Amino acid sequence: MATLVIDLMDRRPIWALPDRARERIVRAVPADWTVKFMETPADGSGDGVQRAPPELLKAVRSARVYMGYGIPAEVLGAGPGLEWVHSGAAGVGSSLGPEMFSREILFTNSAGIHAEPMSETVLAMIFHFARGLDLAVRAQREGRWSAPSYWAADAPVTEVGGATMGIVGYGGIGRAVARRAAALGCRVLALRRRRVPGGGEGVEVVAGEDGLNRVLSQSDYVVLTIPETGETRGIMTRKRLFSMKPGAVLINVARGRLVDEDALLEALNSGHLRGAGLDVFHTEPLPGGHPFYAHPNVVMTPHVSATTRRFWDRETDLITDNIARFVSGEPLRNLVDKEAGY
Repeated sequence: MATLVIDLMDRRPIWALPDRARERIVRAVPADWTVKFMETPADGSGDGVQRAPPELLKAVRSARVYMGYGIPAEVLGAGPGLEWVHSGAAGVGSSLGPEMFSREILFTNSAGIHAEPMSETVLAMIFHFARGLDLAVRAQREGRWSAPSYWAADAPVTEVGGATMGIVGYGGIGRAVARRAAALGCRVLALRRRRVPGGGEGVEVVAGEDGLNRVLSQSDYVVLTIPETGETRGIMTRKRLFSMKPGAVLINVARGRLVDEDALLEALNSGHLRGAGLDVFHTEPLPGGHPFYAHPNVVMTPHVSATTRRFWDRETDLITDNIARFVSGEPLRNLVDKEAGY
């Protein structure tokens, strides 16, 4: 008899496994399988890895499959029979320790599940700057009628249609952003790790250092959607930030450590960049008093760009489909490339 351990009862209510998902998962497993649902609060923030409580380690001793927010090393050590582990988070960096590399084990994540809400957050941030909502919010807070700010010769108010959208990371989230940008009439440049033919209607795919340079120098909006790996960490250096098109906007919904935050502040304060939309930061929560909080050209969200009430519909679709694939020996969706780090 196979055992599936589900450890997805997030401490945050919107991410906690709902009853409708439990019912669908139970229906999806073969009749001779056992499903164990952990009720101990988990934490899916970031990559979702936290220490495993004793009751979880006991549950995985005889398990073939484990599903949680991240894969704690202790779970791999306690579950010698584990054949497949799945993370409800998209990021996998914290799960890729020596224990994961030392075993022939299938590892899947939830990449792409968050693409729809995250891409809408990206568009919201872009419109915030394009349509001058930052000017309006500031004036409203000050009790001031802001029309003159929009009439000035150098007013930073424009249209998104006709702009160039640069997407650094053309995975599930990047593709969702690209579809929406193209539909709005944007020219879209998308950077991939490796060049591939095509890219979809209205999307030009580029690769390598030359491709990144094109994205930065030509884009009115640069959107970071790449995973954090040893190769990408710190990719937005001071030099690259200042190589961005003057008046451009940087949007980061990926990971905070992709960006040199001090250099970003310098680029904003100097007027080189129009603005920055930030959902992620080097340190989270962002410490009180950080300059980003009060900066007039920064719009912030507290690492919630993926939040949506529709998450569990998509996540359960992925889980149940992969259960069917696992049982029948078919390739799983969202297999993690452990060497690449995503």
